[in-house]
This record gives sequence, C-alpha cells and structure tokens, in this order.
Amino acid sequence: MSQRSVTTREPLVEVRDLTVTFRKKTLFQPARVVRAVNGVSFDIGKGETLGLVGESGSGKSTTGRALLNLVPVDSGKVAVDGLDLPTASSRDVRRMRRKMQMVFQDPYSSLDPSATVASSISEPLRVHEGLSAKDAWPRVQELLEVVGLRASHANRYPYEFSGGQRQRVAIARALALNPQLIVCDEAVSALDVSTQNQVINLLEDLRDELGLSYLFIAHDLAVVRHIAHRVAVMYLGHIVEEGPGERVYERPAHPYTQALLSAIPIPNPERTNKESRIRVKGDLPDPANPPSGCPFQTRCPYVMDVCRAEMPAMTEVDGGGQVACHLQTTGPELRGASLADANVQAAQ
Repeated sequence: MSQRSVTTREPLVEVRDLTVTFRKKTLFQPARVVRAVNGVSFDIGKGETLGLVGESGSGKSTTGRALLNLVPVDSGKVAVDGLDLPTASSRDVRRMRRKMQMVFQDPYSSLDPSATVASSISEPLRVHEGLSAKDAWPRVQELLEVVGLRASHANRYPYEFSGGQRQRVAIARALALNPQLIVCDEAVSALDVSTQNQVINLLEDLRDELGLSYLFIAHDLAVVRHIAHRVAVMYLGHIVEEGPGERVYERPAHPYTQALLSAIPIPNPERTNKESRIRVKGDLPDPANPPSGCPFQTRCPYVMDVCRAEMPAMTEVDGGGQVACHLQTTGPELRGASLADANVQAAQ
C-alpha cells in the first residue's frame, strides 16, 4: 500500500513505498519472514516534526532506522536532502551521516558507562571532523549548555546523572555535527512525566532555534500531541492514517486512531465515567502471517466484508491528510459515528 503526504514546507525527507523485510532462519523449520514495514510513504519538511505512533511491533522503530540507513531496505525511496540512501554510495552515505542523527529510547544504555560525558559528546567530532579531544572541548562545553547542563559536568560519568540529564547528554551528542534531521525513537518513554515535559520543551526549543526536523516515534499519543506538526499512525507495517496533528486528534478518520485516542487517560473522573471508549479486542496479529485485506480487520469494531477481502486505498480526508479505511468509501464515515456506536458494534 502506498501513501502520499503533502506538506506546505520544503521537504527534507521523502519516503516512498518503503518496504523492509526480516528473515529469521531456524533449525528444521522454514525461514520466518516478517515484513516489518510495508509500502510506507511520508514527507518531513524542513523545521517540521512528524509524529509516528502505534503499538509496539507496528514497525515504527524499523521505519526510523531505515530512514537513517541502519537496516537494509528491500525496496522504495528514502531520500534525505535529495540523496536516495538505499542507492547511494557508501561515501555519500557517510557524508550524509552528518546531517541525520538519532536519540534512542533508553538513556541508561545509549551512553557508554565507562566514558565521560565529554568523550561521548565529542565522539562524532572525532570521527567525522578528525578533532582531538582537546580541540573538541570548547564545542562539548557549548553543547552541554545548549541542552541545559553545566559545562563543568563534562568530566562526569553517566552514572552521576539522572535519567533526564542523561537524555540531555544524548541530545547534545546528536547535535554535535549540526544535523538537519533527528530521529527520536521513544526518546521520552523511559522518563517520568515531569522529566518528559522538560525534554519535550527542550526539543521544541532546539527545533525552533536551529531549524531542526524530527521524526518523533512514540506509542503515547498524548506526548506526540505537544510536539508534532503532523501525525502518522502505523499499524502492522502500514501507515493507516496521516495528517495535521490538530485534525488527527480532533477528527480521527481511522478506527485504530480513534481507539488509540480514546485510551488516553482523562484527568476528570466524571467525564471519564460518562464517556465510552473504543476497546480494541485481541493482540496485534503475527506480522509473519498478517490478515488478508485491511490489516486492522481482525480487531476493528466497524469491520465489514469488504475489509476482509480488500486492502483499502488511501483516501483524502477533510481537514488535511489521508486515511486507509473502507469506511470512508464503502460504509458510513467514521467521523459520523460515535464511540458509543463503536462499543455497541464491538459487543455484537
């Protein structure tokens, strides 16, 4: 399935029909083939944040790694600043590494515990620019201050910092080469709520000051809402909905998106008790044996016969973006139904 995204900003990243497949061989059994990413397309504009959300196992992290050329791509275009990475030479890919960096999920394991903070932050400068530790020292101090830490912390080790401070160090390392794109792979999920807010505010400030673009990968839609200009919802290797953040949150066009949004806790007991929710039954299907037709049809409360037989095409949505759902073409539109209607259908 192919998707097309439209952004009003000049695109820095262009992904078209990206497919990534993993093959795991086992003794005395056929090879297990998992298509982790299946025909995914999106753009990220310069200075823009695209939030990529979905359950664990939906293919979000694999998409982020494919964008940075960290996993082999079966087919499709992955272009950053005009360079198609899967077909580029190793020399061009190495040159592009300066423009794209990654902030990983766990700040406790993404930093070398035996290396000082200065050594970790200066590593990109030593590898790509050939600077000595002494020559990189002023830049290390500057980066620490940029992310809200003291320059005097440079000679400390990771164990001397809290989780939020470690993630700030990881962000400083990602900024060392003045990149254009940063992939944040669940970058705040291991942090407590107050620390999450601090790190997200820092990322927003850096984006505005430095003109950065982010692919912000998360499973928590409440977190993504505060930082993303646009949101793409991923399920079983497919993007099932994408569009401007405000439209996706206020008028979701896919049942899976609506289910994810209805699961966000509401800090109001009276409101929570009065409002019904879409409850998605069952677990994510085995990606090595995906269902026919729509990938969400085994768990969808609105499922129709056509959903089991045909893959839905991407359809334009009022308010911007696209959705892959037969409800937008064959059945009643999702935006006209209520959460209560979904629960009644799910119970039948």
